[in-house]
Amino acid sequence: MAGGMWGPARGAPVAALTLTALAEGIRASRGQPTGPPAPGPQPQPEPEPAVAEPGRATTIPTAGGEPLSPPLPQEPIPRSSWEEGALADLAMYTATCLEEAGFVGTQATALTLSSALEARGHRLEDQVHGLVRGLLAQVPHLAEGRPRRAALRVLSALALEHSRDVVFALLRCSPAPDRAAAELWRSLSRNQRVNGQVLVQLLWALKGSAGSQLEALAATRALGEMLAVSGCIGATRGFYPHLLLVLVTQLHELAWDAHPPDTPKVWAPSHRGPPHSHASCTLEALKALLSGDGGRMVVMCMEQAGGWRRLVGARTHLEGVLLLASALVAHADHHLRGLFADLLPRLRSTDNAQRLTAMAFFTGLLQSRPTARLLREEVILERLRAWQGDPEPTVRWLALLGLGHLALNRGKVRHATTLLPALLGALGEGDPRLVDAALGALRRVLLRPQAPVRLLSAELRPRLPPLLDDARDSVRASAVGLLGTLVRRGRGGLRVGLRRPLRKLVLQCLVPLLLRLHDPNPDTAESSEWTLARCDQALHWGLLEEMVTVAHYDSPEALSRICHRLVQWYPSHVPSFLSQTQGYLRSPQGPLRRAAVLLTGFLVHHSSPSHVNQDLLDSLFQAQEAPPPSPHVSGQQVALLARAQPQPYGWSLRHLPRPGRPRPWPARPPPVYARSPFQHRSLPGRWGCSGPG
Repeated sequence: MAGGMWGPARGAPVAALTLTALAEGIRASRGQPTGPPAPGPQPQPEPEPAVAEPGRATTIPTAGGEPLSPPLPQEPIPRSSWEEGALADLAMYTATCLEEAGFVGTQATALTLSSALEARGHRLEDQVHGLVRGLLAQVPHLAEGRPRRAALRVLSALALEHSRDVVFALLRCSPAPDRAAAELWRSLSRNQRVNGQVLVQLLWALKGSAGSQLEALAATRALGEMLAVSGCIGATRGFYPHLLLVLVTQLHELAWDAHPPDTPKVWAPSHRGPPHSHASCTLEALKALLSGDGGRMVVMCMEQAGGWRRLVGARTHLEGVLLLASALVAHADHHLRGLFADLLPRLRSTDNAQRLTAMAFFTGLLQSRPTARLLREEVILERLRAWQGDPEPTVRWLALLGLGHLALNRGKVRHATTLLPALLGALGEGDPRLVDAALGALRRVLLRPQAPVRLLSAELRPRLPPLLDDARDSVRASAVGLLGTLVRRGRGGLRVGLRRPLRKLVLQCLVPLLLRLHDPNPDTAESSEWTLARCDQALHWGLLEEMVTVAHYDSPEALSRICHRLVQWYPSHVPSFLSQTQGYLRSPQGPLRRAAVLLTGFLVHHSSPSHVNQDLLDSLFQAQEAPPPSPHVSGQQVALLARAQPQPYGWSLRHLPRPGRPRPWPARPPPVYARSPFQHRSLPGRWGCSGPG
C-alpha cells in the first residue's frame, strides 16, 4: 500500500498512521492539544493534512497518493452539512486505507477512528450518526470486492468499541427498507467479534421502542437480516429465550393494536390484522431465530398446523403460542429450561400482552416433564388454581389446559384430590373454550395408568349427558369422545359386571349417541361412531356392522335390528329410551328430527305393551302431533301399541295367560319409511365403485 503524503512509519500499521495523523489534524483545527490517540508505536512527525473550512474545498489523500478533491461549491455550505461531508470523507478515506490493512490494522482503526471522532468536541453519538450516514450513501457506489469489503470493515471496527451508537445510528438512518442498510446489518452479523454486541443492542432497542412503531419495525427488520446469516445464532447464546419471548410478545401487541379482542367480530377493511410489513418482519425474524438454531422441524410443524397464521390473530394468538410451545417441546427441547426460567417473572407483569403470552408459554411447557420439574409440584398447582379464580375467561382457560398437561405427569392420588374437582367444576362454564379444555384434561387423566374410572363414571353421570346435546359443536364432539375414552378404559370391568356406574352412564347416553350419528357437524358424527364402537366392544352387543351402516347409509333395516336387540337386552330401559327421543322430535335440524322419528317408531314396534305405561303413550302421541310435523308411520306404531295395551277393567280369569306361556300379543306390522331426503356421508360412488345393480 502506498503511504500517501505522509509515508509509512516504521513498525506501525499503515491505517493507524494515516488515521492518527488525521485525528491530529482535527484536534489542531479546534485548537486542542495534539497527542497520540492510542497507545502503541508512535509515527514520525509529518505534515498535517489539510482540513476543510467552510467555503473551501476539502483535499484528502488516498491510498495511492492522489488527492481526492471534491468540486468547489458555488456558495458557502452550512456548518452542519460541512461536518457531515467531512465525516463521510473520513469514512471513505478510512475504507481506502483498510483495503490493504490486515487484522492488526483493523484493530488500530477502531481505536484511532474513535479518537478522531471524540476530538471533534461533540457527543460521540452525533459523530457516529454522520459517519454511518456517509457509509450508507457511499457503499452502493463502491465496486464489489475489496473496496466494498473494506468499507464494511470500517463499520465493524467502529461497532467493536461503540456498538450502541452504531446500532442506533443505523436504525435512525434507515427506518425504511434499504438494500445498503441490509448489507451493513449482514456485514455486522458475519463479524463474530461484534455480532453479539449488536444483537444485544437491537434487543434493547426493540424493548425500548414501545411507543414508536417505526423504531420497532426498523429494529425487527435489522434482527431478521442478522439472524438470517448463517452462523449468527451462536451470538445469541445467553439471551436466546429472552429474544424469542420478545418477538412473540411483539406479535401479540401488533395483533391487539390492529384488532382488539373486545371489539365485535366484524372483519371490516380496518380489521385485517397487523400491518403486513411489521407482522411479516417479526415472523421472518422468529423463523430465522428458530431455523438457525436447528429448529427447522419447529418451523415446519407450525406451518402445517397453521401456527404462524394464528400467531398474528388477536383472538388466536394464544393458540399459536401453545402450538409453538408444543413444537419446541417435541423438537427443540435444549432451550426449554432457559425459556421456562425467563418467562416466570413475566407471569406477574402489568402488561397484559406480555403476561398472557408468558402464561400461554408456561402452560405449553408443562408438557415437558423435565421442564415441569424445575418447580415444585405444589407451586405449579397453586399457580394454576389461582388462575382458575381469575375473572378473565382466557386465564381460566389456560389454567385448565395447564392442569391437563400436568395430569400426564402426576399420580393417581393427586388426580383425585386436586385435579378432578377443578376439572369437573369447569364443565358448567359458559365459555366453550373452558368446557373443551376441561373435557380434554379429563381425557388425559383417563389415559394415565390406574385412572379413576369408577370415580369419574359416578361424577360424570349427571354432568356428561347434557353436554351431548350442547348447542356448541366442539363441546358435543369433545363430550362424546370423553365417553368413548371412559368406556375404553373401563372395558375390562364392564365385561365382568364390575362397572355398574359406567354401565348406567352408557345406557343413559345410548339414544343421544345413536341420534348423533346424523349430527350435521362431522366431528360429532365421527366421534359418536367411534364411541358406539367402543361400547359395542365392551358390552358384547355384536351390533358394530349395523351401527356403521346406520352412520353412513340410509338403512332403516339396520336401525330396526339395533332397536330389536336393545329392547330384548334392556327392557326396563325402554321407557327411558322413548322419553329421550321426544326432545329430538322437535329439533330444528332435519337429519336429527328424522332420525328421532325412525328410532321412536322401531323402539315402539319392538317394545312389549307391558313395558310402556299410559302416560308415556300419551306423551308420545302429543310429540307426534307437535310441530314440525313428523311422518305418520311412527304415530301409527304408537297407536298400535296403545291398542295392544291391557284394559284396566273387564278382564276375566280366562283372559290371563297360562303359567309358563307368554301372553299372545297381537302381531303388529313393521313400520315402513320413505327414503331419506338428506345427504349421507358415504355414497357408493365415493369409494370408487358403483352402487348395487
